[in-house]
Amino acid sequence: MRPRRGIRLLAIAVAGLLLAGCSGLPTSGPPNPGLTIGDDGQEQIFIPTASDPQPGDSPEQIVKGFLEASMTPTSNWDTAQKYLTDGFRGTWKPGSSVTIDESVTTREFTSTVKADDKSAKSAEVHAQFQQVASVDASGAYTGDSGTAKATYKLKREKGGEWRISEASDGIVLDAPTFPRVYQKYTLKYFDPGWKHLVPDVRWFPRRPSMATTIARALISGKPSEWLTPAVRSAFTGDISLAGDAVTVDSSQVATVALSRTAMSASAIDLSRMRTQLESSLAGAGVSEVRFTVDGAPLEAGLVPVDENVVDPGVLVLTDDGFGRILSGDGVEPVGGLTAQIAKMAVPPAAIDVSLDATLAAVQLRDGDVAAISSGEQTALDDRDDLIEPSLDPFGYVWTVPDDAPAMLVAWGSDRGQHPIANAWPGADSISQLRVSADGTRVAAVVSTGSQRTVVVAGIVRGQNSEPVELGAPHTIGEVTGASRGLAWFGSDTLAVISSTPDPVFTTFVIGGPVSAFAAPDGAVAIAGAKTPTGLRVLSSDGSVYAQRGSSWQIAVQSARVLGTRAGY
Repeated sequence: MRPRRGIRLLAIAVAGLLLAGCSGLPTSGPPNPGLTIGDDGQEQIFIPTASDPQPGDSPEQIVKGFLEASMTPTSNWDTAQKYLTDGFRGTWKPGSSVTIDESVTTREFTSTVKADDKSAKSAEVHAQFQQVASVDASGAYTGDSGTAKATYKLKREKGGEWRISEASDGIVLDAPTFPRVYQKYTLKYFDPGWKHLVPDVRWFPRRPSMATTIARALISGKPSEWLTPAVRSAFTGDISLAGDAVTVDSSQVATVALSRTAMSASAIDLSRMRTQLESSLAGAGVSEVRFTVDGAPLEAGLVPVDENVVDPGVLVLTDDGFGRILSGDGVEPVGGLTAQIAKMAVPPAAIDVSLDATLAAVQLRDGDVAAISSGEQTALDDRDDLIEPSLDPFGYVWTVPDDAPAMLVAWGSDRGQHPIANAWPGADSISQLRVSADGTRVAAVVSTGSQRTVVVAGIVRGQNSEPVELGAPHTIGEVTGASRGLAWFGSDTLAVISSTPDPVFTTFVIGGPVSAFAAPDGAVAIAGAKTPTGLRVLSSDGSVYAQRGSSWQIAVQSARVLGTRAGY
């Protein structure tokens, strides 16, 4: 009997991750999520360390061991390299891609050579995986559902041991193992006005120091293709890293050596570069960035960025009026909006409030959309079957009929219409739409045939910040059942309330895994927030829920409408 292949565990403390998968999702009973959404606390993660090939391994065992060794990225996947022939070892590129499959238990293998065949000199092993996602060479994550196949060619080397002589570049990881081997980071890019930093999520193999990997990806790489039309980088193509490594000292100060071309950059460009890189490296524990050229310091300041800090208060419309909920269920008026909403002849069904609380986009119960400010109500859109409007940070109100996704319009302060080109091509209908707080991205729930998907697109704006067109839509996940609400929480995650038929709360990292949990019974709306603790869900009985630990708790009762903040 052969000894069982061992797996060692390497423990390191890392930031908590939003894990993939929806296994065990309850379909009835009270909400009881298994994990707290967005918990950023430190947790102990055990990284598996795979074993070397064993004497006498069959071709199938060699392939299985090779795939198992994908979990150990140390020294450019040195353990996995041991399963390869000497000739193939120098050409295989493990970091070029990751295929993420459902589970090691669903993998299927067939070999052209039997395990006890002692005479064969070559073999092929065919593998089949239930793929759920992939990661490319730049670290960009994409959901890819379906069956994936791979062929591994093997040769018997001197000594009689099988080794892999030919295989596709990249590695294969099962979904539970993936977040133990790869970690989420966010590269930061500027919006066109240089006022906001926009995240672009990437996944890189866990290593003792990630600063060099992140810096190289930002300085020499490009934004994700779907995001490119909406953002800009301070790093121009003629500036690059000099040397092989970014050094980080004990005070978490990173020294970044740049090419000599950086010396011709202006002071404002250098400040933008440092701001962009310092924010990107924060996820790797870096507190400060210092530039050098040929070993000499290159002075660079920081530029201010708008963090869109939002009052965490809950906005609701109750019998007492519209406002921010206080302790004891009292309602605090919101600027001049509260009095103006109270005067409305047709009650509101949805209220989206600007970050400075001076403007609101309101959908009336008759379906029309209006803009509300202190002492003024301006009718905007009276088209049939409008979905809830979304107010962007530049004061434009976005509206669209549910059966005509391409008829997307933004309304300016002068009540002027701005048709938005390239809106959701190919989609048959749209049920939800939300513009991000930085104004560079818009998310939506659209349907094509019977398939409902969550998509996001970059926003191209004109000289006056008016929306002109959308970039190519990027699909980030599917929704089962009718969607009831869409919200941003944080800058890179979306939440959707849907029914299947029981309500489900699903989170989508834009460029990461999907997680699903039971939602409160009768959930009909959601309000996003800068942090997960600020998320609120409205039930059909008027209860407003907040997530606390592993359960949903009632925060407010008897609400008619759950208000939202622009960009969330």
